[in-house]
Amino acid sequence: MEPLRVRVDYIDAVADGVVAVSFRNVTGAELPGWDPGAHVELTLPNWLTRHYSLCGDPADPSRYRIAVRRERTSRGGSEYVHEFLRVGQELTISSPRNNFPLVQAPEYVFVAGGIGVTPILPMVQAAAGRARLRVVYTGRSSESMPFREELAALAGGALRTHSGEPPDLADLVGPVGPGTQVYACGPGPMLEAVEAGFGTREGVSVHVERFRPRHRVFAPDTAFDVVCARSDRRVRVEVGVSILDALQRAGLPVTGGCREGVCGTCGVGLLGGDPDHRDDIGGAGGTLYPCVSRSLSPELLLDV
Repeated sequence: MEPLRVRVDYIDAVADGVVAVSFRNVTGAELPGWDPGAHVELTLPNWLTRHYSLCGDPADPSRYRIAVRRERTSRGGSEYVHEFLRVGQELTISSPRNNFPLVQAPEYVFVAGGIGVTPILPMVQAAAGRARLRVVYTGRSSESMPFREELAALAGGALRTHSGEPPDLADLVGPVGPGTQVYACGPGPMLEAVEAGFGTREGVSVHVERFRPRHRVFAPDTAFDVVCARSDRRVRVEVGVSILDALQRAGLPVTGGCREGVCGTCGVGLLGGDPDHRDDIGGAGGTLYPCVSRSLSPELLLDV
């Protein structure tokens, strides 16, 4: 879908160093629908693009809401939002994309760390009243945790909050039985603790969303060919060049986003070959994310 032009509807400080931003379509029309876990790509006037989870109400098609934490090591995205973005300003935003979908289940455990509450909030709203749920919300301090009251109103007695040093998640959550779906979003160490604590339990499925890729070590890059099935092209991918860059330099219409393997914007169909998946998205085996992934075979066949 084509990018949308939206207007900033309001900007509200919701925690120390965190602002919520609401957008409406500049035409007044309804915005494309979305499900809990979805995110959008926001193009800022300083030409930067950043991905933010939608944290509003999926049932309200009149506006989108995101939340942005001011990062001490900002590369220009959060700094612009906090320092320069104004109500009434027009921006370009993508249609929602969802790499973190909420699946139907009789029981959920939701774990949010800091700004990681943003995709969790609409999930709790969707699950409350139709499934058993437990919600854990952690942060450096209570003042730094956005949407505490809103989350408490949705989760009620199912919510456990913790601020300060990282908690014992297993102790906060309690017993987890087969059929439980665990969803977590937050800092890397917290996600690692969730995966270690719940990922090996029988019948329990763990879903995590990362804002930054995990640090991993891969084998040295080698050159290979990409065979483009739809365009009938063969593109050489040299050492030190990503598949995404090689395809774009060849004039092929592949969209890029984060270029870190976490947003899913660049996903293309994988038709053949032995891929080296280096993304932090996972999911369907028929998709390859060319911003970071490579090939273990002399060539890959892609639906491009």
